[in-house]
Amino acid sequence: MINRLTRGRTMTAVAVAGVAAITLAACSSGSTEPAADAPAEEAAAEEAPAAEGGAVAVSLITKDSTNPFFVAMQAGAKEKAAEIGVDLVVGSGKEEGDDAGQIELIENAIAQGQAGILITPMSVNVNDAIKKARDAGLYVIALDTPTDPPDVVDITFATDNCLAGEAIGQWAAGKLNGEKAIIAELVIFNDRVVSVDYCRANGFLKGMGIEVPTLEDMTSPAATGTYSTGAGGDYEIVCLEATGANEAGGKTGMETCLSKNPDINVVYTINEPTAFGAAEALKAVGKTIGTDVIIVSVDGGLAGVEAVKAGDIQATSQQYPLRMASLGVEAINTIATGGAAPENTSANGEFFDTGVTLCTDDPMDTVTAAPQESAQYCIDNAWG
Repeated sequence: MINRLTRGRTMTAVAVAGVAAITLAACSSGSTEPAADAPAEEAAAEEAPAAEGGAVAVSLITKDSTNPFFVAMQAGAKEKAAEIGVDLVVGSGKEEGDDAGQIELIENAIAQGQAGILITPMSVNVNDAIKKARDAGLYVIALDTPTDPPDVVDITFATDNCLAGEAIGQWAAGKLNGEKAIIAELVIFNDRVVSVDYCRANGFLKGMGIEVPTLEDMTSPAATGTYSTGAGGDYEIVCLEATGANEAGGKTGMETCLSKNPDINVVYTINEPTAFGAAEALKAVGKTIGTDVIIVSVDGGLAGVEAVKAGDIQATSQQYPLRMASLGVEAINTIATGGAAPENTSANGEFFDTGVTLCTDDPMDTVTAAPQESAQYCIDNAWG
């Protein structure tokens, strides 16, 4: 059996040190703008809402401020904050993997005496900072990415990433209809455990009917065997490549996978920017997407579902980041003004489920994990 740990080491690990790249939004009329040349740390302090009196103060901390998913999340939070009069500070790490940047922003929120934090946690490395915030009385909501363990935060507002992965796996198995699956997996990291990463990737394999011994370990499924969903058939996992969840990483990762086996016919991607890079690499070697190879993904941003309609992605699971952020801002404001805390709504009772839809123009009767809708439906309901 091939050791899958050694098959995905091409991407340099993302740095975890450095200062957060902070994007600040003043959503109440009482906040002031920092000087244009103020350092990020000073800008955060100048934008910080008052700890006592006035509007409720909340921080939104995303993984980065370039991924369209997080950009949309920031937009949803800003809109809701402006609507209900919340003072919102929006910040992010410099890039995927910047644990230190997120920790600094959490500490800023504590120092400013804010009411709560919304965070897409980078990894388990931010857990201690989140605990410190909760001990200081801040209500902390994870968005999109559950913490590990889940009770590190007060509650999580998210899509069921495991079901999102299962839906595209079920679709891929149905599309193959018994053909051997020669699989490339393009994930975020190969040097840390992140729930959104393993849940989507191993969810995809489970959806195909491939045994996943340990959900939290993306290397635990056997590299070869049989899948059981639909007509079933043989499979081979060619590669597990870290991409950083961006287009450049997707292209590089796909090139590496093709160098291992040029006959790959199923590509799982952690998100749609990664899928765009993979598609570029496949086209460069003469592959016809949708015929020679199928690409499946997760997120459902506007560009992603437009790619489904154009045929560059065959199926993607659509999430709703604006809804996550908007509901999160509203929940902290409700709690801070004497209202009740939100309760979990997911089937397993572990998080507040904000929904998932499988977007495809080629629906398969093998899909049971999520409702299937057309690319146009998903365009009409897309973010980004």
